[in-house]
Amino acid sequence: MEYPQNGVAPAYRYVSTKEYVDAFPCAYRQWRADSHCNLVHGYALSFHFEFECDTLDARNWAMDFGGLKPLKDKLEEWFDHTLLVAQDDPQKDELIRLGEIGLAKITEVEKTGCEGLSDFLYWYINEEFLPSCGKDISERVWCCKVEVRETDSNMAMRVGHRGDI
Repeated sequence: MEYPQNGVAPAYRYVSTKEYVDAFPCAYRQWRADSHCNLVHGYALSFHFEFECDTLDARNWAMDFGGLKPLKDKLEEWFDHTLLVAQDDPQKDELIRLGEIGLAKITEVEKTGCEGLSDFLYWYINEEFLPSCGKDISERVWCCKVEVRETDSNMAMRVGHRGDI
């Protein structure tokens, strides 16, 4: 391939996206909220991921969507019919007890809410998931954006750069 401007590759990137819409029913509370959000309530969470790279693989793909099955499995483990409990929740022990007596499936997270979950997933994908996919992927692809959506009108995201990793 010949590039314009003296053989220099153009400055652009490829982005592949993957979405799971209303796929993960879970509940949590924002214990610091001064509203009804400090009570346990639930959503069918949606996730949107963007994978970025400078070069395509041998198949001309940025990210192999079939290779994301282990990520979906992890999302189901953490978020499907789950009560999310923040590590700093003052009622943490009582909430975790619900799991111990078989009344809830518990996932402990650093922070609940879309912002905290998007940050958690951003770091998990870049520091654990992609490296587990092999050298070709981990050196070529990074997750540049994670969106977590509670409803059609409530969403937060974590956006990052390769230099973060």
